[in-house]
Amino acid sequence: MARAERIEVEVVYALPDEQALVRLQLAANATVFEAIEQSGLLARYTRIGAAPLSVGIFGQRVSPATRLKQGDRVEIYRPLTVDPKDARRRRAGSRVGKAQRR
Repeated sequence: MARAERIEVEVVYALPDEQALVRLQLAANATVFEAIEQSGLLARYTRIGAAPLSVGIFGQRVSPATRLKQGDRVEIYRPLTVDPKDARRRRAGSRVGKAQRR
């Protein structure tokens, strides 16, 4: 009897003060979502399930239904708390204010 083909992948989730990395062996036709479920990170970090799931593989956004390949690193993204453009404007504004006070 032939053994089912397996692949090894990593699932990662990062918070400002903590990072989680789980290595898994899955069936060769596994999806991103299946890897996340089997990693146990959904249960460990309940806030992941509170927002629509935003995920990627090696920094490229993908659908949770994307099929995985050997060696993929699944990344679970947190929702942005500040619009990057607003944050840039605030930083630029604070530098302008400091320069004017000198």
